[in-house]
Amino acid sequence: MSKVEVMDKYLDSLEKKIDASEIYRVVNQVFGIDLDSVSILSPEKTKSSRVVIGSCLNHYGNKITGKEIRKIINQTFGINLDGISSLEKAKISLFSKGQWIIRNEKDLFVVHTGSGDIDVKVFPTKYFTEQTGLEELPKDLQQSLTRIGYHYEEKIGSFYFKNPSGQAVPDAFKGQTIGAIVEVIHNLYSHL
Repeated sequence: MSKVEVMDKYLDSLEKKIDASEIYRVVNQVFGIDLDSVSILSPEKTKSSRVVIGSCLNHYGNKITGKEIRKIINQTFGINLDGISSLEKAKISLFSKGQWIIRNEKDLFVVHTGSGDIDVKVFPTKYFTEQTGLEELPKDLQQSLTRIGYHYEEKIGSFYFKNPSGQAVPDAFKGQTIGAIVEVIHNLYSHL
């Protein structure tokens, strides 16, 4: 079962109204993400994230689906749990919101977002280097990332993108980044 399916099955098994604490607990248990340590995107930053989540839940009443909860989490924190779940076996480590979201010892590449998700760097894992002998991203991936706006930043040894608007990198851009990486893995490194 995918993480999304596990989350939905658990939420469906609850006989009580789902509250913010229960959502925080299930997200931590299933995805390993501590929502208490993540800043909210809302202009109401003076409110605690649990208050924001609680008011969203009140809007839905007693019946809310896992899909609706994941939408609230994405709107509140900028964490796309559906997207994260789809990456479970993609061989990509993901560092975002100050914590590892996905990380496995045989992952090939790392997507690392900085504070506020304003910037992103992509680099190979130690495992990739051990398996291929390459210490940099493969040329196909370098070209794909360059086409969508990345450049090689020598100081950090990574392909790097910073959103010129100063806002968080949009989900669509993250999707393009992941798509480029997945394509290279599928075409060249699926055997690893």
